[in-house]
Amino acid sequence: MCPCGCGQMHRIGEDRTERLDIVPAQLRVIATVRPKYACRACTDGVTQAPTPEALIEGGLPTEGAIAHVLVSKYADHLPLYRQSQILARSGIIIHRSTLADWVGVAAFHLRPVVDRLAEHLKASTKLFMDETTAPILDPGRGRTKTGYLWALARDDRGWGGADPPGVVFFYAPDRGGQNAEAFLRGFDGTLQLDGHTGYNRLTRATRKGGDPIRVAHCWAHARRKLKEVFDRDGSEIAAEGLRRIAEFHAVEADIRGIDPGQRRSARQARTAPLVVAFGDWLHRQRLRVSAKSRLGEKLAYIHRHWDGLQTFLHDGRVEIDSNPVENLVRPIALNRKNALFAGHDEGGKAWGRIASLIATAKVNGVEPFAYLKATLEAIANGHPQNRIDELLPWNFQPSS
Repeated sequence: MCPCGCGQMHRIGEDRTERLDIVPAQLRVIATVRPKYACRACTDGVTQAPTPEALIEGGLPTEGAIAHVLVSKYADHLPLYRQSQILARSGIIIHRSTLADWVGVAAFHLRPVVDRLAEHLKASTKLFMDETTAPILDPGRGRTKTGYLWALARDDRGWGGADPPGVVFFYAPDRGGQNAEAFLRGFDGTLQLDGHTGYNRLTRATRKGGDPIRVAHCWAHARRKLKEVFDRDGSEIAAEGLRRIAEFHAVEADIRGIDPGQRRSARQARTAPLVVAFGDWLHRQRLRVSAKSRLGEKLAYIHRHWDGLQTFLHDGRVEIDSNPVENLVRPIALNRKNALFAGHDEGGKAWGRIASLIATAKVNGVEPFAYLKATLEAIANGHPQNRIDELLPWNFQPSS
């Protein structure tokens, strides 16, 4: 009503203000009641509905609770002891050792999915590989030991490939090349990687598990070597090398996303002459610089990998660097920083399996919690082995 007493007022518009509010995560207990029935007129026994299927039979957590612990630890890098503290604030006392048991059970049941993911990747014609440290508790010595997570990745988006991107992390107790040989059993394509000498055995005729692999080395690593010298000494030679490598990357920025044939043609026309000129420049500088100097060692590194650094010129599917796999490895480093170490070698394997599924889900635009919850529920309900491809992250279809 009009405050002046004129009568009913008329609405002439509105102002809308929005504010962000947060409702803290809520925990709930789901009680399943299964009545028992017996007939008074006969002795046929007691009838009762079967117990709902669960990943941990008779255990406390739902599959959603387990998925939440996995995503919090491996996607949000929240160690189990912190998760235990957060639960305690809500009045739920669960020791981190119990949470670790849940992680172990989930990793055990997810193993066939990760194995199938690895099979899909190794069926490709071109992959990336890298490795990073994974500290593991070594109880007998009272300290940690250094394990490794080896990343095997596919990312064909740079040339419009039809296969979805993905990554599998394999755990190994050391960085020996025999681990790469074992993980790559059955793969015979082109492998893009850094200059770790352990990979050399993959290119030999004596390679176990397949034919000799064609190697593509990484120009980002070559650039990094020169950048280290430039940042430390301000070397003009290093600066010139960086300028020349920048010209290669400028061409790559122009041709990203087009088909392999066009990429190869553009590289042959524009980049190949630059690479030849770089090779001549490299030879001249190595004659001028002491091989024992810091710069001489970096130039020698580039020279040792010269053949692999030219692979991208002849194959449009090959990238100029291995940055796609390095980007996928970064979350491992964050988790390593926050969690400090895995409890044992089996914990390292669990770390690799769950990180594989979460990273593959994220790179395919799939929400990790929804995917893991649905996958664990499907496994608990007896998802058939012959339909395991339905459980791969890129095949996940969220419910409406």
